[in-house]
Amino acid sequence: MRNLFALLLMLGVLALVHSPVIAQENGSEATAQQEDAAATDETTQEETTMEEEAAVEEQTPAALEESSEEKAPKKTGFQILKEKFIEGGWQFMSTVLVCLILGLAFAIERIITLNIASVNTEDLLAKIDDHLKNNDLEGAMEVAKATPGPAASIIYQGLKNVPRGAEAVEKAIVAYGNVQMGLLEKGLVWISLFIAIAPMLGFMGTVIGMIQAFDKIEVVGDLSPSVVAGGIKVALLTTVFGLITAIILQIFYNYIVSKVDSIVNKMEEASIEFLDILIDNNVLKH
Repeated sequence: MRNLFALLLMLGVLALVHSPVIAQENGSEATAQQEDAAATDETTQEETTMEEEAAVEEQTPAALEESSEEKAPKKTGFQILKEKFIEGGWQFMSTVLVCLILGLAFAIERIITLNIASVNTEDLLAKIDDHLKNNDLEGAMEVAKATPGPAASIIYQGLKNVPRGAEAVEKAIVAYGNVQMGLLEKGLVWISLFIAIAPMLGFMGTVIGMIQAFDKIEVVGDLSPSVVAGGIKVALLTTVFGLITAIILQIFYNYIVSKVDSIVNKMEEASIEFLDILIDNNVLKH
């Protein structure tokens, strides 16, 4: 019995001694696990921070480019045209500009004149017909004289020659029709002249620019792009501006020619109808 009691006592002492050791081992293992977790969290945070900084560094050049583009003012078409005009050299650019200004002046003057000359001939002929039905030749002449336009002028000349007979009326209409056509085409020769001169001046600037480029090559003794680029650039710019001037004036010229043709056709129709009105009202005999 004593031996059994002693054995149980020894087992109890061993259990009490062994439990703190196990607790210490478990505590040390838990502490190690906590330290490992903390280290892992710190590593993850550092990697995340580095990735964010790298992303910011990658976005910075693009952001700087975008901000620089936003801050830089965009040039208008007129500003670009002005810069290229100055770069082309004032000697030939100024002459091309003078051709453009004079050509536009003649074109605008012709357009205004032709618009004024475009009169409704049907209303004019109806008024003249009313006066002639009442045997009012003087009233018909006053209506034709007060109406602007080449058709009214031709009709006035025809009415003026009614007392001389049908042959005199026809001759007056034909002769004064040619005069009116000449007046309508007045100034077109100058517009066509500037259309031809502007590209020639541009080509002349091109040739002179190339000569200057070769002179620089001869002086420097080296065929480098920086030496040749200046002269070639001037040469090409003068050609471009000369062609632009010719294109603009050509558009106005074609519009004016079509307007003149339309007015001439109306003049011819009005002249034929006018002769029919004279015959219908027994002003002229067959």
